[in-house]
Amino acid sequence: MKVSVLDITGKDTGRKVELSKEVYGVEPNDHAIYLDVKQYLANQRQGTHKAKERAEIAGSTRKIKKQKGTGTARAGSIKSGVFRGGGRMFGPRPRSYSFKLNKNLKRLARKSALSIQANDKNLVVVEDFDFENPKTKNFVDVLKALELDSRKSLFVLSSENTNVYLSSRNLKKSKVIKASEINTYGVLNANKVVITEGSLEEINTILTK
Repeated sequence: MKVSVLDITGKDTGRKVELSKEVYGVEPNDHAIYLDVKQYLANQRQGTHKAKERAEIAGSTRKIKKQKGTGTARAGSIKSGVFRGGGRMFGPRPRSYSFKLNKNLKRLARKSALSIQANDKNLVVVEDFDFENPKTKNFVDVLKALELDSRKSLFVLSSENTNVYLSSRNLKKSKVIKASEINTYGVLNANKVVITEGSLEEINTILTK
């Protein structure tokens, strides 16, 4: 699959690049995508939730009524979860939601996501670019030139670029990542995936190991 290379003004440079069939032309695997997205979202959870249980509630420890003869259920502590102000029964405890996935499955999921975007013509290749200073206006001009100012976009750079990253940080609909940070959720969550020319080879290397 050949794709035209654009510059940051949105004009065709007259050059084309060949997208690897091993990365951008695979048969999408829905289950692999599901698992990789599930893991990504699970890893975003802090897992710091906590509710006080009966052992952590402040209150009297005396038996609140006699064991028999009341006609109601026996009760030994005011801190029981059945009483108002008592501890939470089976409440949330701090935990990690992360889980492991096979590396090959994760590679398959990411290749599937890129293939879906490539087949839907939602993948754009641009020349490598940089800004002299970090300015949001510079990045907005790039988005307007590529007709992405009102759409969700993901920019994949070959390496860390502080000026480009800082210029995009205030824009909710755009995200800038390095090729090594590419993930299934980010690719599929974007309306357009913008890949710099220099990052194509790195993505191929990462996903075809």
